Formats: sequence, C-alpha cells, structure tokens
Amino acid sequence: MSEDKYEAIWQNIWKRTKSYENIDVSQIDAFFSRLHPQAFSEGFLMLTADTEFIKTWISSHYMTVIKRALQDIYGVDFTVAIEVDPTQQAPQETSQSQPTQTHSQEEPTPIQNQVLDKKPLPVQPPAVAIAEPVHSIDIARSQQQESPQVIRDEDCQPQLDNTMNSHYSFDNFVVGTSNKMAYSMAVAVAETPGRHELNPLFIYGKSGLGKTHLLRAIQNYILKNYAHLHTVYVDTMELVDDYTSAAMAGGGKAYNAFKERYENADILLVDDVQGLQNKTETLNMVFQIFNRMLDSGKQVVLSADRAPKNIDIEERYKSRFNQGGTCDIQPPKPETKLGIIRNFIKEYRETSNTPSFDIPHEVQQYIAENSSSNIRELKSAVTKVIFEMHSNNRPDITIQEVTQLLADHFSGGSMKRLSIEDIQKACENYYNVSHAELIGRKRNANITHARQIAIYLCRMLIDIPFNSVGNAFNRDHSTAMYSVKSVEEKMRESTEINEEIEILHQMILNE
Repeated sequence: MSEDKYEAIWQNIWKRTKSYENIDVSQIDAFFSRLHPQAFSEGFLMLTADTEFIKTWISSHYMTVIKRALQDIYGVDFTVAIEVDPTQQAPQETSQSQPTQTHSQEEPTPIQNQVLDKKPLPVQPPAVAIAEPVHSIDIARSQQQESPQVIRDEDCQPQLDNTMNSHYSFDNFVVGTSNKMAYSMAVAVAETPGRHELNPLFIYGKSGLGKTHLLRAIQNYILKNYAHLHTVYVDTMELVDDYTSAAMAGGGKAYNAFKERYENADILLVDDVQGLQNKTETLNMVFQIFNRMLDSGKQVVLSADRAPKNIDIEERYKSRFNQGGTCDIQPPKPETKLGIIRNFIKEYRETSNTPSFDIPHEVQQYIAENSSSNIRELKSAVTKVIFEMHSNNRPDITIQEVTQLLADHFSGGSMKRLSIEDIQKACENYYNVSHAELIGRKRNANITHARQIAIYLCRMLIDIPFNSVGNAFNRDHSTAMYSVKSVEEKMRESTEINEEIEILHQMILNE
C-alpha cells in the first residue's frame, strides 16, 4: 500500500474522531498532526510520533477514541501501536508566529549531547491548574549553591520552592489554535534544549494567556526527565532586584555570585522581560549573560507581554531576542476556553473528592462565550458557580440562575474604566481602614485581610501584571501573588469571604 493511501486512511480516522461528543477538536488537530501511519491491515494500525512526549500523551489520552473510530469505520476491533521516529519532522505551520530564522542542520550543541544521552521518561498527567506562579524561583540543583535571601512583606511570606511544581505541565495546558505554535515550540525546547533554531525561545502575549504556564512546564519537564541539567526560572523583577543587591554590595563576591547563579544554568527561563525597559545597567548585564549562554549552547527561554520589536530597548537587544524562535499567544477562542473550564472542573473533582460533580454543559458554554480573554477571570467565574452549587446543594443550577449570579462579573462596560484607586477606596470604606493602613506595614489581622482582598480584586478586575498591583500597595510582585492565592484558597471554604467579595464587587461597579 502506498504512503498516500496510508495517509488517506489516517485522515479518515482523524476526521471520525472529531465527530464524537466532548472532543476538543483543536487538541485533536494539534496532537494528531504529529502522527503518521506506517502500517495498516485488518485489525492493526501502526503510527509513528516525532517525540516520546507525543507518543505518551496520545497513548494515555486518545488511544480509546482512535480505536473507537477504527471500529466504527471498519467494523472490527483494532490493535494500535505507536512508536517514536525521531527523524520524523514536526508539522510546519504558516504563521507570523513561526521562528524568525531558520538554520541549516548542525552538530548537536553541548547541552543537546547531554540530553541525547538520556531518554525522556513518560510524562504522567498531574493535577490540573492554570494560574500565576506562587513562588518566585525554582532551581533544579539548589543544593549546589545557596539562593540569595528574598525579603518579603512580613504579613505575607511565601516560602521559596526548590522542587518541581507539578501544577504546570504540558499535559494540563489546554491547546487551541491561539496557542498551538507556542505550545509546540515549548515542547520542542523541553525535549531537546539548546536547539539552535529555538535558542532563545521568545513567547509573548497579553497577561493571563498562559506564558508562565509554558515556561514552568519546560522547567518541570526538564527537572523530571533530565535531572542532571541545571534549570533556573526567574521573574524579571526578581532578576533586577538580584542585580541591584549585588551592585549595592560593591561588586566583588556578591557580583560574581549573581553572574554565576545564572551563567551556571543549563536552561535559563526569564518571565516578563519587558520589565527590563529603562533598566540600562541590568539589561546590559543580562545581555552579557545571555550571550555567554547562547554561545556555549545553553538554552534561554523568555516571555513578555509584547513582541521584542515593541519593547523599549536598544536594537541590538531586540535582534538577540529575535535570533531564535519567536511566537505569540493570542486570546483563546470559545472552544479553547471551554476546554480550560473542563480542566477547572476536573481539578475540583480531584481536590474535593467528588468524582461525580459537574457543571451543566449550557452553563459551561455561557461562561466560555461571555468571559474575556483573561484566564483568571474565567477561573473566577467557574469558582463562583462551583461555590454556589456546593454551598447550596444545587447540582441542577440553571442557565438563568447563573446569568443572574454572574451579572456584571465579566469584563466590559464600567469594568474597563476601573482603576486600582477605585478598588482601594471601596476596600477602605468596607473594612474601615485608612489608605495609609492599607498600603502601609501594619500587620493587624483586619488590615492584612483588607489588603489581601484588595490585591485579589485588583488582579481579578483589572488586567495588569503582579508587579503593578504590588507597587500600588508598596509590595513586591511575589507578595501580590501570595495574596491572590491566599484569597482563592479561602474562597473555596468560606461563605463569608465569598459574600464579602461579592459585596465589594458590586460596590466597585456601582460607584
């Protein structure tokens, strides 16, 4: 049988799988495009994948649906085998999000040789979560050097996490047309870090679309499968703080420790690099570190809220950022948001030990169609519906009730004109605290509570990064992250917290 006939058979199977209920068509397309048929006979199909990750994922998540399609088309049970063919090319897409440059085949770089010496382990699907990071930095080999002390707000002190954070994985990243290219590039970097055509990898897009998730997924994949490689993740604001501290210490030992911390990494992931604007000295030092790492074949991954050309830095820096793979993440389409909602529901089932819990499909559809592109707003709406169903024992909640419950919840109208000052003022009036207390250093329980709620509302209602929220409260970005996570955890358990937030929500919108 010719190769074209094999491909026609596979295309027919692929098409049939997309006709089934509860199938995310964009995910099917993203993964099945990485498979190629090699053998076919009655009751047997052999496919090849270009990577171990794709083989493992499809075997774990789509084998049943492939066999179902074969049964429906041919009327017999099939055995399906998937093997890895590393010479198989990943699908190419025509998009402005493609790598900015292409390169001829070269000998593996030093880091690639290290990776090729060790076969990746199968990736096991962990608990699902899509959120901003709670911890500022993970270092794969923290025992090799001591991390510098990070000073936090006394009333909100997160602990540094030097272990793998399984909440961020490729398994639980919902793939759609808006992020498919970024996802594919991130997987390629995780599987073979140091590839010349993807080094550096630069991912950009608005806040809340999944950039941090992909950076952390790269980090976690390498920590799991290539433990001998040293991985560093850092937010740009923390990198700036590190450099400032080293410079203020007068150089010498502190300055060398700063450089070694990053240059000794095999994979360096830097989040929100637009924060390097107007930081001339830090940018120059970072540029030197990047150059040394890239020239030695080490992997650099960057994220930003805008394309390199739109970052206010010198042209030589933009050129370096654009040297490898550059791709954007666009706002998710409704079907992708629906997949994210299903993941949130799955997470709730697992964490609450209620395997039969579900939100009616029409309610999920309503949230997906009416929420903004910001995933945090989407999650907040789902959390609110789950709480209403759980606290009032209402498994049959109707679309009319949800419409009323989420009235004024989604971004639009007056919410677009909100400012941090509006939210701070509402919280000050509600909790009877002064503005000086809200943004000050007092640790009284009532003030701390008001401050965390205000930070949470700023993050939920206004699409601005954590460091901007933190600055408005005289805190750093990590404290803002911690405050948001703390409030989200309380909302899962406390009726009072949910009522407070709903009252404040209405006060802010009606002012």
